[in-house]
Amino acid sequence: MTEGTVSRALNGYADISAKTRERVRDAADRLGYEPNSAARRLALGNAECIAYVMPWQSTHIADPFLGELLDGISAVLSERRWDLSVAAPRSQEEEVATIERIAKAGRANGIVISRTLGHDPRVETMRAMKIPFITHGRTTNSDDHAWLDVDNFEAARFATAHLIGLGHTRIAHIHGPLRYNFAAERLKGYRHALTEAGLATDPALEAASETTLETGYTAMQALLDIADRPTAVVCVADMVAIGAMKAIREAGLVPGREISVIGYDGIPMGEHTHPALTTMAQPLRSAGSQLAWMLMAVIAGDDPASQQKIIPADLVRRQTDSPPIRNA
Repeated sequence: MTEGTVSRALNGYADISAKTRERVRDAADRLGYEPNSAARRLALGNAECIAYVMPWQSTHIADPFLGELLDGISAVLSERRWDLSVAAPRSQEEEVATIERIAKAGRANGIVISRTLGHDPRVETMRAMKIPFITHGRTTNSDDHAWLDVDNFEAARFATAHLIGLGHTRIAHIHGPLRYNFAAERLKGYRHALTEAGLATDPALEAASETTLETGYTAMQALLDIADRPTAVVCVADMVAIGAMKAIREAGLVPGREISVIGYDGIPMGEHTHPALTTMAQPLRSAGSQLAWMLMAVIAGDDPASQQKIIPADLVRRQTDSPPIRNA
């Protein structure tokens, strides 16, 4: 048997009989041999790699949200013996340029992005480059491509309605940058719940934040300075909520007693705060796995529009949501 036949058998070429492929594979297993993956990929013209292009904000590199998501993606790729390539652009312009380089160089079979914008130039670039892709989150125009998203509107509506059900009427919202589709949808859900309950929306109770501890802390400080301060706050992310809890404690108050706090994401850190953070949990590892499988289906030839899915976020009650003290 020639070297070329062995190579083609190990790499699954269709012109090699099943019997021959089995013999070669058995011999390779006995010898502990594995084919050179780089050479095989070069020969097949298949990168066997998915690229994750991180959102451009530098703070996201250490974001536990992304760590959970990437863990789910990499678990699926490991099963398939594919690689995960992670790019960390430092500006929105570099983000688009990175996507163009990946597509032109053929370094990946497909691309995953997250933290989608309402109008997202990354999506337009991937469409133009004709590379398979999936987004974790939707834009205002996501009809023709693959995406996986949490029902952000309903999750924020549900969290706010939960606090209303506990007796709160002064409920604040620390929202994320509204250029992000998820932040805009969560703000809409919060407002809808107030209107649904016959409560007026109050601009003074809406504070802007990035998705960081520091900005959550600063936003909560501003809310605490209001004369008629809120008795509860719904936060755009767990990291924001944890920052807000620090500001509440520094004001001599107890999160979950004087001011109820609900986060969003369900990152593991929330279980270990004091008190433990109540949150709207989205399945981040599971989302990462689903993103990988859905993108692989698109790479294999599925219609991208057939790979679209909305998943719910679930309320995980811990110790930071309770009735307002005056009604307790």
